[in-house]
Amino acid sequence: MTKLITEPNLPRPDDFYQELTDLHRDLTDEQSVDVNARLILLLCNHIGDQEVLSEAMQTARKHIPAQ
Repeated sequence: MTKLITEPNLPRPDDFYQELTDLHRDLTDEQSVDVNARLILLLCNHIGDQEVLSEAMQTARKHIPAQ
């Protein structure tokens, strides 16, 4: 079983962030949501570990305030 890595793990995080923001440039809000969903599904498929993916979803959700 692999554990979700939550410590910084990108060799060049600023370059990644720039590429991620560039990905959304000139997109409508709907297109931006669509490209995010596609990117998430591609990365989930690449990871391929349900336990890690479940942990990631739980971790992401716990930082969203309740309405």
